[in-house]
Amino acid sequence: MFRLQWFLLLAAVAAAQTATPRKLIDSMNGKDLYAAYCASCHGLNGKGNGPVAPALKAPLPDLTGIAQRNNGAFPKEEMEKMILGTKGSRVAHGSEDMPVWGPVFRKVENDKDYGLVRVRRVVDHLITMQRK
Repeated sequence: MFRLQWFLLLAAVAAAQTATPRKLIDSMNGKDLYAAYCASCHGLNGKGNGPVAPALKAPLPDLTGIAQRNNGAFPKEEMEKMILGTKGSRVAHGSEDMPVWGPVFRKVENDKDYGLVRVRRVVDHLITMQRK
């Protein structure tokens, strides 16, 4: 029984890691974007306890303590770069464990690229999640 459960968990993780969302969600709300694209790993509460987190190689950081770890200042630009996978950012969303969301968010819709808007709204949501 344990082997079957382990196999099912590994299959679910493999599917989550290799499947790139083909369609963006309709919402441009940061909380909705976070729930759709980030919460499976980082958890809805941002504490790194999403359903996929136990299967990852390294523990995920507590996203609610980003500002606290940066002397009380939220590094908004650095977070945008990390999510987009922009050159010069700390390694995070570009490894095999964590997808770079830039190409997904930048899907052109009606001749417009809303990628940076989506990323900024996710980052704005992360700011609301910071511990006081």
